[in-house]
Amino acid sequence: MSQLRLDPLTGRWVVIAADRAERPQPFAGRSLAVEDDPSRPCPFCPGNEEATPPALETYGAEGDWLVRVVPNLYPAFSGNETLSVRNIGPVFTQAPASGIHEVLVFSPDHVRTWAELSDSQAGLVMGAIRDRVEEHSRVRGLRYTQFLANSGREAGASVEHPHGQLLGIPFVPGEIVDEQAGFGRFAGACLLCTTVDAEEDAGHRLVQADDRVAVVAPFWSSSPYEMLVIPRAHEPHLHHAGQEDVTAMGRAVRDALVRLRGAVGDVAYNVVLHCAPFRAPGEFHWHVHLHPTVTTRAGFELGTGVNINVLPPEIAAAELRAVSISA
Repeated sequence: MSQLRLDPLTGRWVVIAADRAERPQPFAGRSLAVEDDPSRPCPFCPGNEEATPPALETYGAEGDWLVRVVPNLYPAFSGNETLSVRNIGPVFTQAPASGIHEVLVFSPDHVRTWAELSDSQAGLVMGAIRDRVEEHSRVRGLRYTQFLANSGREAGASVEHPHGQLLGIPFVPGEIVDEQAGFGRFAGACLLCTTVDAEEDAGHRLVQADDRVAVVAPFWSSSPYEMLVIPRAHEPHLHHAGQEDVTAMGRAVRDALVRLRGAVGDVAYNVVLHCAPFRAPGEFHWHVHLHPTVTTRAGFELGTGVNINVLPPEIAAAELRAVSISA
């Protein structure tokens, strides 16, 4: 029998409908090539640095970088114009899309995904994300920075070389506003600190845990194999987190992606970081969402905003835990 489960972070209902997984081919692997012209030199590989704007930040020995941050050639947000809203008609409101759009290249290796990074490299990637978010927090007019990583064309990737993006924007996006409201509704304690405690007590949705990070298939999972990566140390902002916690989060994301690949194969996915908005009051706890692209949103989901998950997170967590992550 299907169940409704409430996502306390967003206040949205999710449908858990296990019987629908019996339909033919419920989960899809990657089927599309990322790049239209694979013969074109990769702009993110060593030796092709001139194909991108000059680096904003490099990590590693000079001339032998390990992580590289560059401006996006095709930015969704650019410029430093203030957020001035204009009404140009009865239902037409616009503002300049000012802000920052950067690319963070995970490693010099063209095919080494986050799932294949060493402990030190995974920690370096998360540390670089932290550094850029901190830099953005000092920019006047920016209210939030979104880090994301798209792996696979189905998940939105347009370049094969593994990388992420940082978008500093002049407003707080609706997803974060919803999560802020979720923390505010949860009286008496932090919502995600309580989630870690409750999932450890329950046991059957815990994917992995150590003394710094817990990975869960949340009770309210909106899609198969969705995971939530939560640092134990309560902190609203990534750029205020301790170095050891930041490094541990990089490794935990890596391990979760290894488990995903072992459980369901080579699927597209999105990695999304959520932090409190800059200079925002109120409760929050920074965290990472992992969203595999294994099903398609259809008419019901698009028409109602209610997702149907055909794989109960209790089953997904068991499959993910069963995957060995040893080298």
